Amino acid sequence: MSMTPIERGLSIEALDPWGTVADLGSQPLEGEVRAYGRMTYGAPTDALSAGYFGATRGKFRLVYPFAEHAVVVAGEVALTDESTGTTTRYRAGDGWFVAKGTSTVWEILSDEFVKHYVAVA
Repeated sequence: MSMTPIERGLSIEALDPWGTVADLGSQPLEGEVRAYGRMTYGAPTDALSAGYFGATRGKFRLVYPFAEHAVVVAGEVALTDESTGTTTRYRAGDGWFVAKGTSTVWEILSDEFVKHYVAVA
């Protein structure tokens, strides 16, 4: 069995630049949110994948193209479920599950944010 540890406190400097969140299919709402990442299992196009996602401060809308379980490893984010209007703040150590097709608004509250995620298409 091969296991990759989640690196608590990981900085976006340790990740690869992925452009902006708009390049990944999100709708920017405030600021030019830069995206970073590193895959730990599979590829983004696979039925099952995992990796780190990082972003800089700002706000964007994302309609989830997959189901995701994520754990924050650095920074702080407020996620709003647009179907309910509920906003929840997450910090290092906090986690969530989002179903495929859920429309969310992300507000990165810290200068940088990093999560580790598992995605199922």
